[in-house]
Amino acid sequence: QVQLVEAGGGLVQAGDSLRLSCTASGRTSEVRGTGWFRQSPGKEREFVAAERGLGEKTYYSDSVKGRFTITRDIPNNTLYLLMSNLKPEDTAVYYCAATRKYSVDDFYYGQPSEYPYWGQGTQVTVSP
Repeated sequence: QVQLVEAGGGLVQAGDSLRLSCTASGRTSEVRGTGWFRQSPGKEREFVAAERGLGEKTYYSDSVKGRFTITRDIPNNTLYLLMSNLKPEDTAVYYCAATRKYSVDDFYYGQPSEYPYWGQGTQVTVSP
């Protein structure tokens, strides 16, 4: 099993930056992919960003490309999502997720159903 704990959410203004963290524990050596997703009230969980392997390849949704960046602190088993130039439409609960399955199919890493391990989520609210 892999346990994930997010932190770093909060209330910011449009244009501000924020850094979310996701600390993993348990069988972390078996993780082959990690992702960030978000969900707003009344909407389905949406792909934000993902990483195949340990930085082998990163993926971003079109809505955050150029503004959000995945980074990793390997010794501390922590994944970060650096968010800049935040917009009100970025308001959501943000979740990190992990999978022990490796795939060369880029499509795989954007699918919430492919991640068996999830954190509890952290709220990000961006005011106009």
